[in-house]
Amino acid sequence: MAKSENRQKQNENPGGLFIPAGVLLGLGFGFLFNNIAAGLFIGLGSGFVGFAVSEFAMKKKKK
Repeated sequence: MAKSENRQKQNENPGGLFIPAGVLLGLGFGFLFNNIAAGLFIGLGSGFVGFAVSEFAMKKKKK
């Protein structure tokens, strides 16, 4: 019973997918512009921003 409730909570907000997606996009842009480290950190930062925005939107939606 607890496992199904846990999975349901995980499926409510897939915001955690923004972080790896941002990292991969940042790596792609880093390779494209020949600055991998900068692209990686920009992608990671944008992933965290996307995650925060999705968390904020889900909290507002629940109210």
